[in-house]
Amino acid sequence: MMEMQKVLEQRRSIRKYQDKPIKKEVVEELLHAALLAPTWKNSQTGRYYVVMDKDKLEQVKKEGLAPFNAENTKDAPVLIVTTFVKDRSGYERNGEPSNELGNGWGCYDLGLQNENLLLKATDLGLSTLVMGIRDADRLREMLSISEEEIIVSVIAVGYGDATPTMPKRKEISEFVTFY
Repeated sequence: MMEMQKVLEQRRSIRKYQDKPIKKEVVEELLHAALLAPTWKNSQTGRYYVVMDKDKLEQVKKEGLAPFNAENTKDAPVLIVTTFVKDRSGYERNGEPSNELGNGWGCYDLGLQNENLLLKATDLGLSTLVMGIRDADRLREMLSISEEEIIVSVIAVGYGDATPTMPKRKEISEFVTFY
């Protein structure tokens, strides 16, 4: 296991993968890490659709992703479609939003969960790519995703075949206001 600071510094979006399988148990470790993230009132509305079957992987890459993302992930052995159950996180029991963000809280919670997944993948020596350009309707159809869920992203997971340097990051003074 890596030290946390090293994990944070080494995580990258990888667009080239080795043609090497990942065991289901390893993917389950990533999903368990995702589940440990905080959520609104412990609502845990994130849902994950893990595609590992070769035929289904090819179909999802070809029909569910933009062509450039299909190319970027052509050898990735795992795709994870991430969703959240709408109208729960950030909502009262009567169905009213708790504040002006409404389903924004479900998306926020899923982002926290996904970041845990990405960091755990890095910790285990895996690489990832989060993709937001996808065909949600086609993914919903191919993976039988309920209309009660909002599809957010597709995460490729695999053994990276590239080691990009860290992109330039802003200085703290560029994005923080202290009072």
